[in-house]
Amino acid sequence: MSGDARRLLAVQALRAFAYGLGSVLIGVTLERAGRSGTEVGLVLGALLAGSALASLLLARYGDRIGRRRSYGLLLAVMGTAGVVFAVTTWPPALILAALTGTVSTEVVESGPFTSLEQAMLPHTVEAAGRTRLFGRYNVVATLAGALGALAVGGPVLLARWLPTLSASQRWLLAYPLAAAAGLLVAAGLSPAVEAGRAPAGESTQPGPLHRSRPIVRRLAGLFALDSFGGGFVVQAFIAYWFARRFGASPQLLGLVFFLAGLLQALSFQAAVRLAGRIGLLRTMVFTHLPSNVLLAAVAFAPTLASALVLLLARFALSQMDVPTRQAYVVGVVDPSERTAAAAYTNSARYLVRPLAPLVAGALLQGAWLGAPFLVAGILKSGYDLGLYRLFRHIQPDSE
Repeated sequence: MSGDARRLLAVQALRAFAYGLGSVLIGVTLERAGRSGTEVGLVLGALLAGSALASLLLARYGDRIGRRRSYGLLLAVMGTAGVVFAVTTWPPALILAALTGTVSTEVVESGPFTSLEQAMLPHTVEAAGRTRLFGRYNVVATLAGALGALAVGGPVLLARWLPTLSASQRWLLAYPLAAAAGLLVAAGLSPAVEAGRAPAGESTQPGPLHRSRPIVRRLAGLFALDSFGGGFVVQAFIAYWFARRFGASPQLLGLVFFLAGLLQALSFQAAVRLAGRIGLLRTMVFTHLPSNVLLAAVAFAPTLASALVLLLARFALSQMDVPTRQAYVVGVVDPSERTAAAAYTNSARYLVRPLAPLVAGALLQGAWLGAPFLVAGILKSGYDLGLYRLFRHIQPDSE
């Protein structure tokens, strides 16, 4: 890899570590503070809404400001917003910080940072090595996020020597620390990552949607449905639900999410091999649909052990559609339309997802506690069935 690629992956690893830690601690902290299901839904919804808003702003102004400057600005805002989450549980303050879009609990597709990094990475490698680089990019995020979740046990291990650090919420200061380290690493990025220089053989201007407009519209609608369903069970909500339903400790949840991250990292590699045998679309649907059945089954789990087994089994399959989905989108549109296709489909995912935690919070207030898992499983299964029905005859150029 080039020096720029290494720097981008290093910054991404720092962010993912903080996001993995926050995916456990934010939900647990809100539960320990006695916040209602509605308040939790508002905070988690603001996290997702912030990702959507910041991504749209980045799409409009990022190249005008400059990618390196935008990157540094996002890291600086991440540090400030992370301090807010580390020092208070007052919902209005948390919501304002969450709306910056920089305090994510998703380690793989984490809003504006992901969009900006995916715009810069192709400028750091020849076209032939691009797919492999994006594979590393996703694996690094998953493993670093898993380590961050595992590090939640740190306060307990250090409590006897540093009792002032025993409050788990203070460990959310990992956000500003990761942001500061990221700023130092990102300062070395070269001008090659800017929009003015395109990879060999590619135009510097993104192509508009023409022939592929109907395909992109259908994909965007389906991806929006999948993202809406996923918003019911973001990782911070899962931590909150396990703490409330079974009294699960942060240390246990950190270990669970660490194991889930390892399973997801392995699944990325398995997905590439499986797609070579049965095709991208079949890999997406035939792995994602069983994972959603397992997700719905978590709602009916009678014990903590059975719920965790179902959850880990779901994690082993649920992310296999990420690299295959990315490859499928760019493979079914014209090369000149790939940038626009990716932007529209990703925006559809970000825009609808914030609504789901609000509904999930309301469900927790007045209905069965496991309802969000069941609703998420049904909606995401509908996405799988609709995707296969509408696109089973549309093959990407690689096939």
